[in-house]
Amino acid sequence: MNANINLLSPYKLGDLELPNRIVMAPLTRQRAGEGNIPHQLNVTYYTQRASAGLIISEATQVSPQGQGYPHTPGIHSQEQVEGWKLVTDAVHQHGGRIFLQLWHVGRISHPDFQPNGELPLAPSAIAPKGQVRTFEGMKPYVTPRALETSEIPEIVEQYRKGAENALAAGFDGVEIHGANGYLLDQFLRDGTNKRTDKYGGSIENRARLLLEVTEAVVGVWGAKRVGVRLSPSGRYNDMQDSNPLETFGYAALALNQFDLAYLHIFEAIDRDIQHGAIVVPTSHIRDRYHGTLIVNGAYTREKGDAVLAKEEAELIAFGTLYISNPDLPRRFALNAPLTEGDSTTFYGGGEKGYTDYPTVEEQYPSLVAAK
Repeated sequence: MNANINLLSPYKLGDLELPNRIVMAPLTRQRAGEGNIPHQLNVTYYTQRASAGLIISEATQVSPQGQGYPHTPGIHSQEQVEGWKLVTDAVHQHGGRIFLQLWHVGRISHPDFQPNGELPLAPSAIAPKGQVRTFEGMKPYVTPRALETSEIPEIVEQYRKGAENALAAGFDGVEIHGANGYLLDQFLRDGTNKRTDKYGGSIENRARLLLEVTEAVVGVWGAKRVGVRLSPSGRYNDMQDSNPLETFGYAALALNQFDLAYLHIFEAIDRDIQHGAIVVPTSHIRDRYHGTLIVNGAYTREKGDAVLAKEEAELIAFGTLYISNPDLPRRFALNAPLTEGDSTTFYGGGEKGYTDYPTVEEQYPSLVAAK
């Protein structure tokens, strides 16, 4: 127990000096421009949130095949690199630090997003339950095409190239998205991975792609500028695993070999529990992973401070609160009221619900003056 550590305490993340332990979680907002290119609206949004100890960008597809939602940004074209460069330059000018989250949705896509209307790619030909939002509205998920063993090196190369492009775009590091039912998570869990080659069957085989991708990305950035995100208890995107404690315990242990910047755990939330999740306690991961731990999952300031004081994690990521409170560290420092977000504007659209939330100075000038 260390009562002197709280959300506003500084932290040294590798060779990065973070002014606080508040992380802006990756938040899909579906507001990229034509060609999935970041533009000035995105610059404004991230700049407003530059006071975070660390910003983790919205999930960003590493290839055209990796896209699963309208207007999500990419990191596979030169135009996208130039768009992201506008964002990173502005965040840095405002004193911030920002990692790019590398993403491939796998089966959580639709032919409408795929080159030439092809089937989405996945470890196995198993369709997720539910519907996907396309440019033409909601459509049922399709049965994806199982990747051939010979195709998997190209997937690794897409992540490596995405990492290389993120470096060219001026990011401070990258996070590998291995959570929430997307491609790497699909390979890791036995509910979606029924392969019989070296990428399926045993836990070691199912974790192989995650570790190969991590090795490739570390080869570009160096380990201390790379993080990995996992969701051991997650049921989102119709995910399940027969023994998640064993699966994710192994993944946490295996990731130690890289000496990464951090492991980012998306913890069980009410939605997962209501859908029958087998909850993997963060302590189970903590006992196995030896580096910096970021935790995320409906945290309040009080809960975050308590977890940090008990040294159960080093950094706390906030998602929904960052949508409607761009100056979240300032509000915590002032004990100011938090603004509630408008969920109808979370995905897609323009400035409304994206860049028009007020700062604490604008909203509570008398409170700021009194402090």
